[in-house]
Amino acid sequence: MLKMTSLRRLVHSRVLLHLSESPGVHSSLPRCARLLSTSSRCRTVMPAWVIDKYGSNEVLRFTKNASFPIINYPNEVIVKVFAAGLSPIDVAMRGGYGAATLSMKRDPLNIKQSGSEFPLVLGRDVSGVIMECGLDVKHFREGDEVWAAIPPWKQGSLAEFVLLSANEVSHKPKCLSHIEAAAIPYVATTAWSALVNTGGLRKDNCANKRILILGGSGGVGTFAVQMVKAWGAHVTVTCSQNAEQFLRGLGADHVVDYTAGPVEEPLSALEKFDLILDNVGGDTESWALKLLKPWSGAKYVTLVTPFMQNTDRLGVADGMMQSAATVASKALKHLMKGVHYRWGFFAPSGCALDEIRDMVDAKQHVFILSSFSHPNRSQQMAPPLPEPGSAGGFFLLKGSFSFPLLPKCLLIGGQMIVGFFSVSMKRLEATYVVIWRYINKIELN
Repeated sequence: MLKMTSLRRLVHSRVLLHLSESPGVHSSLPRCARLLSTSSRCRTVMPAWVIDKYGSNEVLRFTKNASFPIINYPNEVIVKVFAAGLSPIDVAMRGGYGAATLSMKRDPLNIKQSGSEFPLVLGRDVSGVIMECGLDVKHFREGDEVWAAIPPWKQGSLAEFVLLSANEVSHKPKCLSHIEAAAIPYVATTAWSALVNTGGLRKDNCANKRILILGGSGGVGTFAVQMVKAWGAHVTVTCSQNAEQFLRGLGADHVVDYTAGPVEEPLSALEKFDLILDNVGGDTESWALKLLKPWSGAKYVTLVTPFMQNTDRLGVADGMMQSAATVASKALKHLMKGVHYRWGFFAPSGCALDEIRDMVDAKQHVFILSSFSHPNRSQQMAPPLPEPGSAGGFFLLKGSFSFPLLPKCLLIGGQMIVGFFSVSMKRLEATYVVIWRYINKIELN
């Protein structure tokens, strides 16, 4: 019996060998067969900026041995990063903000050990090119220029490659370079989520509505102003005096200076609003909801919520229960007064970015960039940055230099990563010092 089995295996292997050598076999294979990888060689590591623990800027380090992303699901894509964005949420995450909630999102069944998210790559905005697609991805192909807002629970864009779901990705605006495009997705999708998903605004129902944006000079605020203005709304914003002309230039109909005194007084003298977007928080909601039109479907949407702090402080289960009780009680309280109270959150959406792309290409959004010169090469210092409280937007660090050891997300054609600035500039500046000193170190060597 054993001899017969061995004989069958030998005959079977020889038949397979004969078939593999026959010229007719390869011709029968489909010509459109898709290779599993578009890379000429197998890669397991890539350069990236990572953190190995939560803390201050000392935890940020550059490595050439970060794990290369692998497609695990058929709807995923790998994007080769051409430009990356760094925003205040990244600085907060570096310090451990939202760690409990984001860990639950990464590992819902709590199978992995604590700290399994490290080494963690920051960066929420990306613009680049599709390198590889999962088998179910139909809307994209290798080589497509795309942009995306990366969810906080996923590895970020301060790396050479990033793994994303296809429904989080959109084709990049044709009128923007990669560097410019990397300044938009996260703040744009946050504004879209708050105004459209939570606030119920649409292009066809926004005309002549009165919108109040509290904190209008930040990234989300500047985008929200332009979006609802393009849809025909009447827009009122609050900001500091030095940002007034800037916001009027973006289309704001009425600007209130919060540095001139209690902002609720001049706002109370105005006609009531259909929707309020709150980017400020604090005690704002104690008086802001009185500015809404009662019993007309008016909504107050705040992006400053205690959800992450609750889960970090109380744990996921208790924190979520505390948050649910808080928002439910406030919603019921204000519903009795004829207005709607809502919490807004960032939501990744390729479909939203498709709409935003069309608006950008139609010149309905002004792209805000400031350029800064490369500092003296003999000095280990950060480039000059805007003062806190200045008009928000994005800045681009430029220089006539190239460093082959740096990932392309940090330097593309001699240009460094795009960053976001607002009142959080001081927190971001230290992070840029770390990266800038690293660049100087390479250049001086």
